[in-house]
Parts: sequence; C-alpha cells; structure tokens
Amino acid sequence: MRQLNRILEGFGSTILLLFRSIGYLPTLPRQFGRFIEQCYLIGYTTLPIVAILSFFIGSVLALQAGYSMENFGAKQFIGSLVGLSMARELGPVMVAILLAGRVGSAITAELASMKVYQEIDALMTMNIPPARMLVMPRLAATVVMMPVLAIIANLVGWFGGAIVSKYTAFISIDPPAYFAALRRFMEFEDVLNGLIKAEVFGFAIVLVCCNIGLNTRGGPREIGASVTRAVVTSLILILVLDYFVTKALM
Repeated sequence: MRQLNRILEGFGSTILLLFRSIGYLPTLPRQFGRFIEQCYLIGYTTLPIVAILSFFIGSVLALQAGYSMENFGAKQFIGSLVGLSMARELGPVMVAILLAGRVGSAITAELASMKVYQEIDALMTMNIPPARMLVMPRLAATVVMMPVLAIIANLVGWFGGAIVSKYTAFISIDPPAYFAALRRFMEFEDVLNGLIKAEVFGFAIVLVCCNIGLNTRGGPREIGASVTRAVVTSLILILVLDYFVTKALM
C-alpha cells in the first residue's frame, strides 16, 4: 500500500511539474543560453554513442536476417527488414534508453544535489521558480534534439546493415539493391511514427528525472538512490509507453 501511494504521489507531482513548465514556455527566449547549453548536452554529447550503437544494431539485424532469410531465398528483402525495424522501433527505443542512462541520470544527480544542498531553496527565496530555470529549458531542448538523434540513428543503422549485407559471404547484396528494397517497402509514415515515439520517450524521461531530482530529500546518500530510481523508472516507462504509442499509431 505504501509503495502504491508513493507511485501515485510521484505521478501527481510529475503532472504538476509538467503544467508548471509549460506555463513558463513564453520565457524561453530569455533563457536562450540555457536552452542551447541543454541542446549541446542532450544532443551533441550523446551523438557519438548513438552513432556507434546504431551502426552495430543495424549490422546485427542484417546479419541475423541474412542468416535466416537466406534459407528461404528471401535475402533480397534484408534492406526492408533493417529499415523498418530501425525506423519504427529500434531507433527511437535505443535513443531513449541512451537518453535515460546518460542524460537522465546526470539531470537527476544535478537537481538532487541542488535540492540536498539547499540550492533549490535559495532559488525559491529569490523568487526564481525551479520549473522555469531548471526544467523548462531541458524539456524544450529534448523536444528539439530527440528527432535529430532518432534520424541519425536510423541513417547510421541503415548504413551498417548495407555494409554487412555487402561484405558478408552468405548474403552478398550490393548497396543499390539493399536500399532499393528499403525504399520499396518503407513509407514516410514509418519514419514519422518513429520520430513521434522518440519525442514522447524523451519528453517523459526528462520530466520524470527532473521531478525525482527536485523531490529528493535527505543527505548525500539519497542522491544515488534518486539517480537509480530515475533510471529504472525511465526504462520501465520507455517500454510501457512504447506499447501504448505503437497501439495509438497503428
């Protein structure tokens, strides 16, 4: 019962934080510097690991698909399988998991430290709402950068699949044939659905991590506990939202 009350309390405080942050959106031009800084932290610093993982995910997809489809004489469709898998599911989910582990944990640690060491109280004493200064620029940066990261993940994953399809002996599909199959079976709607997923995942992750960080209580030990709780909650939320968003977009 206590755990259920804690979950409901966290959900309610997250919704309240969302409305407060949206209410401060007109002040974004005055915080353009913070917005650019968060775009750099959320997007640019995450880009290398997104590219590396996307390349190898696309490569593994092509390898596994080629091994299975070669037995049925359907290896010419590997491009479509890799393309659709990356665009609709693996691309946005992988980017969201990286965001939760790399950016979400850092956001929670920073805000939890500020809360524990009473910096949040100092901001409120100076009549500076934390939702305006600390949360809203991060949410705006996430909305801008998540589609960019998802598109890059898709492109790099497709390229990785093409390389493996070309240079794996039992597949041996030239890149023109690979991308022809990809274009034949993929529509713009497939890519758009993946971008919508990325937006929803990123927005939810940053909002949850900010809320957990701002509601941290206790001493320094609680900072680590908040980071763990934020990452675990974010990972569960990604999978839950993935089902409902997929269902809504079908």
